[in-house]
Amino acid sequence: MSKASKIIQGFFTTLGVIFFILLIVLAYLFIADPFNLRPLYNTLTSPSVITPTSTPGTVNTNTAPKTDNPLLSPAQEQALIKIGVDPAKLPTTITPQMEACFVGALGQKRVDEIKKGAPPTPADFFTARACL
Repeated sequence: MSKASKIIQGFFTTLGVIFFILLIVLAYLFIADPFNLRPLYNTLTSPSVITPTSTPGTVNTNTAPKTDNPLLSPAQEQALIKIGVDPAKLPTTITPQMEACFVGALGQKRVDEIKKGAPPTPADFFTARACL
């Protein structure tokens, strides 16, 4: 074998090994779901079912499902539902330890905005979910 064919063979062998490792990593990420992205993917791919809740000609005032969580505004509930989080499963009280964890994860300014009713972003939720 010539030197050039050995170099080409080594190049394609290296590419094959890299491709195989990439397949193993992707399979692990798909099966183990360490970043908890499956609920977000399911909400993006599930077909939306439209069910009429009012008669034609009337205004539907039920824009967001109502949960019994007194800490969340309707906009916050809707934002959490969009990212695949059930607001009913969230705690109804925040302890001082939880608030300190939120401040450490998100910063005092963002925690104050969320307390005032700003909807959390997906990044906010995934950053601070360990605090819940």
